[in-house]
Amino acid sequence: MAQKRFVIEVEPATEAKNGRPSMGPVYRSVFAKDGFPTPIEGMESCWDIFRMSVEKFPDNPMLGRREFVNGKPGKYVWCTYKEVYDVVMKLGNAIRSCGVEEGGRCGIYGANCSEWIMSMEACNAHGLYCVPLYDTLGAGAVEFIICHAEVTIAFVEEKKIPELLKTFPNATKYLKTIVSFGKVTPEQREEVQKFGLAIYSWDEFLLLGDNKQYDLPLKRKSDICTIMYTSGTTGDPKGVLISNNSIVTLIGGVKRLLESVNEALSAKDVYLSYLPLAHIFDRVIEECFISHGASIGFWRGDVKLLTEDIGELKPTIFCAVPRVLERIYSGLQQKISAGGFLKHTIFNFAYSYKLRNMKKGNKHVNAAPICDKIVFSKVKEGLGGRVRLILSGAAPLATHVEAFLRVVACSNVLQVYGLTETCAGTFVSLPNELNMLGTVGPPVPNVDVCLESVPEMGYDALSSTPRGEICIRGETLFSGYYKREDLTKEVMVDGWLHTGDVGEWQPNGSMKIVDRKKNIFKPSQGEYLAVENLENDYGNVPDIDSIWIYGNSFESFLIAVVNPNKQALERWAEENSTPGDFNSLCENAKAKEYLLGELTRIAKEKKLKGFEFIKAVHLDPVPFDMDRDLLTPTFKKKRPQLLKYYQGVIDNMYKSAK
Repeated sequence: MAQKRFVIEVEPATEAKNGRPSMGPVYRSVFAKDGFPTPIEGMESCWDIFRMSVEKFPDNPMLGRREFVNGKPGKYVWCTYKEVYDVVMKLGNAIRSCGVEEGGRCGIYGANCSEWIMSMEACNAHGLYCVPLYDTLGAGAVEFIICHAEVTIAFVEEKKIPELLKTFPNATKYLKTIVSFGKVTPEQREEVQKFGLAIYSWDEFLLLGDNKQYDLPLKRKSDICTIMYTSGTTGDPKGVLISNNSIVTLIGGVKRLLESVNEALSAKDVYLSYLPLAHIFDRVIEECFISHGASIGFWRGDVKLLTEDIGELKPTIFCAVPRVLERIYSGLQQKISAGGFLKHTIFNFAYSYKLRNMKKGNKHVNAAPICDKIVFSKVKEGLGGRVRLILSGAAPLATHVEAFLRVVACSNVLQVYGLTETCAGTFVSLPNELNMLGTVGPPVPNVDVCLESVPEMGYDALSSTPRGEICIRGETLFSGYYKREDLTKEVMVDGWLHTGDVGEWQPNGSMKIVDRKKNIFKPSQGEYLAVENLENDYGNVPDIDSIWIYGNSFESFLIAVVNPNKQALERWAEENSTPGDFNSLCENAKAKEYLLGELTRIAKEKKLKGFEFIKAVHLDPVPFDMDRDLLTPTFKKKRPQLLKYYQGVIDNMYKSAK
């Protein structure tokens, strides 16, 4: 790389040897040029993160939820750090009174709420493994996790109790105690007791901790604090063992990074908790907030009411998955289109003017202050008016959406890349660096990163444009897969985690994700195809929400299943005098022809090769979802399941196209 602005080289490249491919140079963040951040004094475990903030900020608001007055949502009401601590101590004593000892497994099942965090902190206090039971997975996975992790006590959202009961009788081999976040019905009590288990409402369980005092065990950095199951796109979930050290190290790195770009967290920051706590992305972000004595407010659990919760809470930092940001983008585009010629023209002028100035290197706050005040302030108000950082993680954010939000949201929009195995954020794009659009930025300042060549895909880590499998080394890495040493050895080689993602170093030291090592296939003309890369390119068509591309070695061309954007397709139908509702438009041959034309336009724009062009499309009005097992909880496509679900459609497309 000619211009290494944001990374420094710490080890030279190595040629292929011992059957391993060649590896490029090892890089780390320029913010770690004098070494990785030293651990925060006294912070050895996740319990210390919370304990130290209780000592420092006892009266700060910690956890908030909307109060309901006459059935209507009102303001956020808050528990302070000290109030949460008092409940956590009672909770821990109650857990121990049930015979659960240090190293025991405690399941937590449900949507984000105060009780979730309190249960997690009680686990941290007593050295228990916190095992999230995925809110977004069916009873089959919940049963698997309980049995695999040998969960003996589970905290459960009231409305999830029926789901948990579906895991009986198999789960009762391990599960002995159930605690509801709310109430328990007499029928549920009877059902649970039939199997010899104990079940408590939240208030009943807290009473078990009254007048009891259990000593807190000594926590070590190497102790496991959570087993986080990743859904994976095939097979059973894998239990990722995450130590206290991984989370504490990550917090030190995030602190260094944010301070280095003048975006340090403080006790005044406010976070909206709605991304699942069962995933590492949200868990570590909330740990970061707790470490600073900041405030966490919970949403009501309904995506349709999310913007209302945002308006009431007024968060300062907003984290999202691309799907949420794409919805925001689509909603804004509709409003602009519906605003009439004058508003449309003013918006476009302001957008172009600000984008041009940002490209010249101006910070977003200085690029067009008048445009911000007159045109873009409404967008900021829609996110509560105080958001200064928007973080996007879990999947790639389309470049056109990222560029748009960087201009109009009046806040920094940063892409984050990481795995459960790396304790979430491993790369983060930087504020006010428009040349990082479409990348995940440089590494965080507590890991080393290198690329390993993938010869079978033509990726060379030693070429002038280095491409290869992203490999990560550092103390944020997981401690292995629970009960799966074979899988651990597959991905951990000589201290390096092999992510399976293919990256390309950019000249400035940021990383661009270009492919997935396993998602390659060879159509009948014999060229390897990187399907995720193509989906990212075709995702630039504004009239589609999602696309799944398919091909195989017996066919010479690609086909795709597309989720069209409803408003865009209905607008096209109106302009082209095509009758019918959204569902019937998806069946319409002219609509298919139109969207295929849009995909072809992008293919030409991106200079794709002939065999990378899509030759036929099927329009599905129902978005790919978890209900049909087509997506993982982090919205990654389950390709084998998509193939199985759309097999008939695929056969027909190939037949018709020929």
